[in-house]
Amino acid sequence: MQKNQEKNKSRGIGFIYPKKPSGKLYSYRKWVSYVLLACLFSFPFLKFRGEQLVLLNFIERKFVFFGLLFTPQDFFLFALAMLIFIVFIICFTVILGRLWCGWLCPQTIFMEMVFRRIEYLIEGDANRQHKLDAQEWNAEKVMKKLSKHLIFLFISFLIANLFLAYIIGSDHLYKIITEPVNQHLSGFLFIWIFTLVFYFVFAYLREVVCTVICPYGRLQGVLLDNQSLVVAYNVNRGEPRSHLNKNADQPRGDCIDCGLCVQVCPTGIDIRVGTQLECVNCTACIDACNEVMLKIGKPKNLIGFFNNDYIERNIPFKISFKSYAYAALLFAMLLVLSSLVYRRQLVQTTVLRASGTLFQTRPNNMVSNLYNAEFINKTNKPIKFVFRSKNKSDQIQFIQNTTQLPGEGTVEITFFLIRKTSDIKQYKSDAKFELLVDNEVISTASTTFFARPN
Repeated sequence: MQKNQEKNKSRGIGFIYPKKPSGKLYSYRKWVSYVLLACLFSFPFLKFRGEQLVLLNFIERKFVFFGLLFTPQDFFLFALAMLIFIVFIICFTVILGRLWCGWLCPQTIFMEMVFRRIEYLIEGDANRQHKLDAQEWNAEKVMKKLSKHLIFLFISFLIANLFLAYIIGSDHLYKIITEPVNQHLSGFLFIWIFTLVFYFVFAYLREVVCTVICPYGRLQGVLLDNQSLVVAYNVNRGEPRSHLNKNADQPRGDCIDCGLCVQVCPTGIDIRVGTQLECVNCTACIDACNEVMLKIGKPKNLIGFFNNDYIERNIPFKISFKSYAYAALLFAMLLVLSSLVYRRQLVQTTVLRASGTLFQTRPNNMVSNLYNAEFINKTNKPIKFVFRSKNKSDQIQFIQNTTQLPGEGTVEITFFLIRKTSDIKQYKSDAKFELLVDNEVISTASTTFFARPN
């Protein structure tokens, strides 16, 4: 362990030489990562209902999730979805610790399953990497370092393009790539800015993002409780530590102080010290320790998923009241979001009385109010519609009218709403309108009608 720490210090702050992990949990992590990477790289380029599968266009405030198009008028739904995601992470952490970081976080997946594995392939395992960095510059070192960083830069370029595909859309990204650079200077510039940012993160910052920059690790002290499952060392079973060939007659725990749990840790910590904010629950130390336990004939999971109460007082895991409370809140928020999405109108209709106008008296005992109406199409397809009053006795006289609403577009109309004076019972009354598509009401709006009572 001490040698490993010295190697890390010799390379500089934030640079660690983790030993290449292996084992059952690591295999599971690889398959989870492959699935997530496949989703991440395919979602911007798959089409569903005429839109890419996932789009997060903050510039135009357009968001698409699996065929559902959300416009700026639906931003409150997006904000609610983000709150639900935060509550989910909190609930997840209270129960399973920082497992999100080790298994699902894009930073960890790219770092451990892409960039680190390329490094292992080119430079070798931890000891070979350390020797390569320590040796003088020669043809071998130049070739390995140059090839590694060129591959890192190329992958960072792909990630930058992928990132922009989520932000500006894959169609716009294709134009930036295929059309002359002078027509898309800003887009071309952003691609290279993000490329250099991602390259710097994965080639140099690395685990510093998880241990220093990301605030999620520091939230563990607030979110975790004694019943939270975390990657932990069973001190009762492992202590006192001793090597196999020393003090054979003395009482000793199962830990033989091999240091493999420290050598495979991507953040360079000793899990035997206790739960630390640097631990991302990647489970590499569990695999390493289980391999040693198997060789020396001891039970597995000296390091495993434990709650603090189990280690200190042998109390088995159970979901805490706090976890149930977060789960109930999450469920309630999901119900609210589902209800809002289900009741969401495909066309938003807004009707307002023309400012500065009074009611108008008309021949044949009729009275009218002047209105402006705005229709916002929340779909990507044009809509042919009919606009009418919900009250069958009302009449509408259009001044500016249209019956075609373009996809993701907006149109405005101006009209008089005309009523019989015999129907006027009070100075201020309700006026309700309907927008029909194929004889089906898809949107409604209401406002007020002013007239002197009969």
